[in-house]
Amino acid sequence: MSSVTAIAASGMLNAAARFDASAAKVADPSSGADLVTEAVNQIEARVSFAANALVLRAGSHMIGALIDLLA
Repeated sequence: MSSVTAIAASGMLNAAARFDASAAKVADPSSGADLVTEAVNQIEARVSFAANALVLRAGSHMIGALIDLLA
């Protein structure tokens, strides 16, 4: 696994974990979570996940282009 792939995958896992943690706070009525703060946290996690997915796609395209050049 290339370092770009590993970094992007790690970022996606981190973003998913942050989203899940925020969703769990919202779902638990006893947590006293601020809904506005948690909405912002979920939006940030979603955008971070999407950005890391784009990095993963770009890395995949670069590796594919390199393989095409070498073939």
